[in-house]
Amino acid sequence: MSDTRTQVMSVSGHVKAIAILGLPLIGGHVAQFAIGLTDTLMLGWYGAPSLAAVTLASTYFFSLFLLGAGFGFAVMPLVAAAAGAGEERQIRRTTRMGIWWSLIFSVLVMPLLWWSEPILLLLGQEAATAETASFYLRIAGWGIIPALLVMTLKSYLAALEKTQIVLWITLMAALVNAVVNYALIFGNWGFPELGVAGAAIASITTQAVSLVAVLAYALKVLPEHELLKNFWRPDPEVFRRVLRLGLPIGLTNLSETSLFAAAAVMMGWLGTIPLAAHGIAASMGGLTFMVHLGLSNAATIRAGNALGRGDRAHLARGTKVVTAMSLATSVVAIAVFLLMPATLITAFLDPGEPRKDEIIAIGTGLLVVAALFQLVDGLQAIALGVLRGVQDTAAPMVIAGISYWALGIPISYVLGFVFGWGGIGVWLGLVTGLGAAAVLLMLRFWRRGVQMVPEAA
Repeated sequence: MSDTRTQVMSVSGHVKAIAILGLPLIGGHVAQFAIGLTDTLMLGWYGAPSLAAVTLASTYFFSLFLLGAGFGFAVMPLVAAAAGAGEERQIRRTTRMGIWWSLIFSVLVMPLLWWSEPILLLLGQEAATAETASFYLRIAGWGIIPALLVMTLKSYLAALEKTQIVLWITLMAALVNAVVNYALIFGNWGFPELGVAGAAIASITTQAVSLVAVLAYALKVLPEHELLKNFWRPDPEVFRRVLRLGLPIGLTNLSETSLFAAAAVMMGWLGTIPLAAHGIAASMGGLTFMVHLGLSNAATIRAGNALGRGDRAHLARGTKVVTAMSLATSVVAIAVFLLMPATLITAFLDPGEPRKDEIIAIGTGLLVVAALFQLVDGLQAIALGVLRGVQDTAAPMVIAGISYWALGIPISYVLGFVFGWGGIGVWLGLVTGLGAAAVLLMLRFWRRGVQMVPEAA
């Protein structure tokens, strides 16, 4: 619901508004998470070598995607602010230049996706795995074009509080992905058995179908914005604005992802069983993070709307409410992780797994740390969300780089290997990095970010 008046909204009003806006976004993130989980499950059934290669390729693809997604994420606060100020033309200009940047970035990174094999070999990957991963990326890599366009258009719709359609399109994409994967990986229903190539085709098909759906909806339901009218006409002012806001967001995304990627590499140094336990714990943490991410998106939209209206009091109270909602989510996740760790871990394991007890023992320790992890991960997500809403992205980029690279990764290594704490030490490094980011980002918002919005008249 849009807050077009400057009257004081009650706490319950904020909770209701955030829930209406955030729940579909949370559902959309969970559905997106399910797409990755489906790929993992089906390729795991097909064969371990295929799973390893596509896992490597997906990590490579996702790193580039997150960098480029900064431009799509930038559209969200800019459109929300324009909507709050009643500037319809600015909505069209912003979205169009977000699409431009998504296309430009896709063209720039396609060579990295097409010629990925030598890069993967330089990163120390096995030759056979790198070759298969590169084969996958030569097909699936083209999906970065529709994927980034979908991100931009979803941000545009979400900023206008059309979050229900974002959820339904993502659910449809998850279904398409599962069906095409099942048909083409294994050769079911008369289709050829394509293995890794089938997974790549499923990926690009899913992105293409999503793009058609989201664009058709935007053009039909919001014709007043005329997104494709004079599409090729340059808009230098907004082009630069999207770049200034979007590039720091993309680099912030990349720095956080690299923290988790580095942790996975370190867990691999500890052995296959610790890495398997890490994968399970990270999956559980990732699932609950989808709730925080949805709340963060809602915070971005509402903060952007408050910025457009010039309503600082509304922004401050709304931020306190969404932070409390994130903390409440963390409390529930902490209780589940601490009270039933073995049950959660067992759900990911084959009953006949010979080293099941060892994985459960290691995973239980990691879930204890993951409980603490929930608090700081949620808080940094909310802080990033409101800062993006007031269009403050450069300082958060620096804070993320310091927190994750200067603190998180080195501490993970020192605790895990120098002190010999193993997986627990690696995860405590994650908590340290995210905790530093949460504290610094929250301080940034309450000291500077909130001041970027003028007092309402």
